[in-house]
Amino acid sequence: MTTSAVVLGATGILLTFMPQDVTNFLHLTDSTAILFQILGALYFGFAMLNWTAKANLIGGIYSRPVCIGNFTHFFIGGLALLKLVLHNNFENSILICAILYLIFAILFGYVFFTNPSSIKK
Repeated sequence: MTTSAVVLGATGILLTFMPQDVTNFLHLTDSTAILFQILGALYFGFAMLNWTAKANLIGGIYSRPVCIGNFTHFFIGGLALLKLVLHNNFENSILICAILYLIFAILFGYVFFTNPSSIKK
């Protein structure tokens, strides 16, 4: 949870405060900068959710929605980035993002589909 909070928080801050630089790096028009700024707010909000829930038993009954939200976000995002990597010319940064997303999807999927009481401490 801490790692995902830090990664999402850093990405959120970058996209919120430097959307024009991101659009220039990705060779996009400046009109998409507002979308990146909104996406940055979403990432930062998810980071705050993960940071505040990091001390809880994530697979348990009370934090299960946090796990489902993270798993859904990283799984769908990872598949979308993987599709982009496989079907288009891509930057190395997109490949790194795809790998990172898929790693988080696997980890949150493991937490989601296993019983937390069966995990040995």
